[in-house]
Amino acid sequence: MSNQLAMFDQTETFKKLPGVLSFQRGIAISDALFFNQLDDNTETPVMVVRHGIRGTQNVSSGDSKPAKAKKTDQEANAAEASPTVDGTTKDSVARDVSNVQITDTAKLDPRSTALKVRCHLRALDLEQLLFAVAASKGEQDTTAVKRYRESVERFIAAAKESEGLQEVSRRIARNIANGRWLWRNRTLAHSIRIEARGLGDRLLGQYDALAISLNHFDNVSESERVLASVIADGLRGEAETIAIEAIIDFGIRGSVEVFPSQNYVEKKPKGFARPLYCVGHPSESRAMPENHLYFEATREMGQAALRDQKIGNALRTIDTWYPAYAERGRPIPVEPNGANLDAQAFFRDKKTSAFEYARRFNLLDPNTSEGQFMIASLIRGGVLSGGEE
Repeated sequence: MSNQLAMFDQTETFKKLPGVLSFQRGIAISDALFFNQLDDNTETPVMVVRHGIRGTQNVSSGDSKPAKAKKTDQEANAAEASPTVDGTTKDSVARDVSNVQITDTAKLDPRSTALKVRCHLRALDLEQLLFAVAASKGEQDTTAVKRYRESVERFIAAAKESEGLQEVSRRIARNIANGRWLWRNRTLAHSIRIEARGLGDRLLGQYDALAISLNHFDNVSESERVLASVIADGLRGEAETIAIEAIIDFGIRGSVEVFPSQNYVEKKPKGFARPLYCVGHPSESRAMPENHLYFEATREMGQAALRDQKIGNALRTIDTWYPAYAERGRPIPVEPNGANLDAQAFFRDKKTSAFEYARRFNLLDPNTSEGQFMIASLIRGGVLSGGEE
C-alpha cells in the first residue's frame, strides 16, 4: 500500500457518488452446455428442436371479445350455460378452443440415462474490478473523485485479507455444490451428483446436490471449504479455472424434457410460443415446397445451454444480510437495491442499499454483514454511479 493511500482519511464519507462509477464482474463464467449420458457410457449434445404443437386456449372467459349486441344479464347467463346439441356450451363454440403454436423444446435422447451439464468459471482479482470512476460531465474539480478511488482501493485491500472474503466465497461454493445454478432441472431431479475440478484435473469436491440446503449457509462441509478457498484465492489474484459438471438423474428413462435458458424476444411472430437458448447454428432446412415428401416437421436449432448470466444470478444468490431474511428465510441475489424477480419486490431501502454503503467505503469493515454485502456487490459488478445527495 502506498504512503499516500496509507495516510488517507479513513473517516471520510461522500455526499454523492462519482458521476461515472462501474465495476466489472468478478467471476467469469461460461455457458453451461447440456449433454446426453447414454446407456453405453458415451455422450451426445442435447439439441433444441423447433416444432409445432396444438394446445388449448388457457385464458379467462372474461378475456374473450364481447358480443356485438349487448344482452341482458339474464340472456347472457342463459347463453353461457345453455348446451349445444353435442353438449358444449355456446360460449365455447363461439371462441376458438385450439391454440396452435410454434415452440422450442429440449429433450434427452431416448437412450439417455442422465443429463450432464458442464460449465467453467474463474474468479478475478478484486483489484481489477473497478472499471471506471470519473467526475460528472462538466465537473472541474476532480479531487473528490481521486479520494473516492482511494477509498475503494483501501476497502479492496482490506477485503482481500479478510474473513469476510472467505465467507462470501463459501456461499458461492455452496451454490455450486447444491446445484442452484441448474434451476428448474434441479427441481425435477431425482438425484444430482456435482463435481468440481481445478488445474490438472485436480478434484476439488464431489457433492450430493439435493442434500445441501438452498436456504442457509451453515454447516459448511470440508469439500465446500476446499472449493471456496480456490474461489477466494482467485479473488486475491491467484487465478485457477474451475470445471463444474452436474449429472442429473430424473428417475425415469427416455426422452425427458429438460430446461435450458429461455430467450426474450420482443414482438414475437404470431403463433410463436417459446424460444430456448442454444449454442451453435440451426440445421439446414431441406424443405422443398414442390415436393411434399421432403417436408420437415421439426428442425434442430443448436445445443441446449444455460446462459452465463443465469448461472451468475444463481451463484450470487447469497444475500441473507438483507433486513427481511429472518422473516422470509431465503437468500436473494446480491443486487444494489435488493431487487427480487420472484417476489417482485425490493428488499433493501435507501439506508441498506449498495449505493448508500458505497458512499462510506472507509467506514465498512469487510468482516461485518455490510462489508460482506459490498464484497459480493463488487463481485457482481455493475454501475453504482448517480447516487442522490
